[in-house]
Amino acid sequence: MELFVARLFDGLANGSTYALIALALVMIYKATTLINFAQGEMAMFGAFIVLVLATEQGIPMWIAVLIGMILSAAIGAGIERTLIRPFDPADHLPLVIITLGLFLVFGSLAGIVWRFDPRQFPELFPSGSALSFGVATLTWYTVCVVATVLAVAGLLTVLLNTTKIGLAFRAVSSNLESSELSGIRVGPTLQFGWAIAAAVGTLAASIYVADPIRQLEPTVMARVLIFSAAAAALGGLDSLWGAIIGGIAIGMVQSIVVQYVPFIPNEMSLATAVVVLVLVLVFKPSGLFGTPAVERV
Repeated sequence: MELFVARLFDGLANGSTYALIALALVMIYKATTLINFAQGEMAMFGAFIVLVLATEQGIPMWIAVLIGMILSAAIGAGIERTLIRPFDPADHLPLVIITLGLFLVFGSLAGIVWRFDPRQFPELFPSGSALSFGVATLTWYTVCVVATVLAVAGLLTVLLNTTKIGLAFRAVSSNLESSELSGIRVGPTLQFGWAIAAAVGTLAASIYVADPIRQLEPTVMARVLIFSAAAAALGGLDSLWGAIIGGIAIGMVQSIVVQYVPFIPNEMSLATAVVVLVLVLVFKPSGLFGTPAVERV
């Protein structure tokens, strides 16, 4: 029982991080109805910016994270303006190719600038245990990660439901043509979605590598993106709170199912996430909380 509880705690910590990246994926999907395959690499690049600000410039960690999120938002907005907006949003193939190209560019650029040597990331949350159950320990890191995920989802919900730019973003994501006819500036509105997604991604990557058992290096977010994409698909690609539930569910699958099913080795945890993703796409493409596609016949 103690070992089972320990794995529950591990799944909760990992799943909450996946949920943060999934939130960023949902924001991009709402804006363009496609998955940004470069989201993980953009988040990793933002985490490196945070590391430089904190360790080389001496800026306090959370202020460095905030500045890194702002700079990442500017990068995301610039990408949307220069690489995404010139293309027809209804034609997904060029946009998918662009995001795959950005995946390679950000990974290579990070390797050129910061090399591929792992670096220890400063802690963001208090160390130590908040709750113990035999060998199972609920750390303050896990508690703070869960609280951060809920806070970010709450802020995004308020932003999208109560502000002018948020309502415009929801209108564009619902029906782009009608939004244009209503006088909404579609380009800047979609740019807002890319900026928010980039900022949330940087926060997620910073939290992920702030765990003492991990280190920051250019490929650190590659696996996380797969788990997060599965989480977003499971919860619903247009549902913020669905992304959280999906992230925690994927974290639990990784931590519990892989450990307790004898014929699934630990090395196959990534494949398990892919299997979940495929099953969702086959049997419930809209996810648990996503909006089902409506087609006129």
